[in-house]
Amino acid sequence: MASYTDHKPAALAVLNHPQAQLNYRIGQFLGGIAFSDRPLTDKQAGWLSKLLDQHGLPPLASEDEA
Repeated sequence: MASYTDHKPAALAVLNHPQAQLNYRIGQFLGGIAFSDRPLTDKQAGWLSKLLDQHGLPPLASEDEA
């Protein structure tokens, strides 16, 4: 399975997932990182990875893979 090399398309993929189970807090987080040029913190990357997994989407690439 391919992986996302950038957090922006990964966040948008969760937001656009047809069966996304999102609340306001998750939507705010995903919208914020989808348009941010700053690198993710470890905590943000962990949360995004968890959301990708929950929605059956490819994972974020590790720094070694990117």
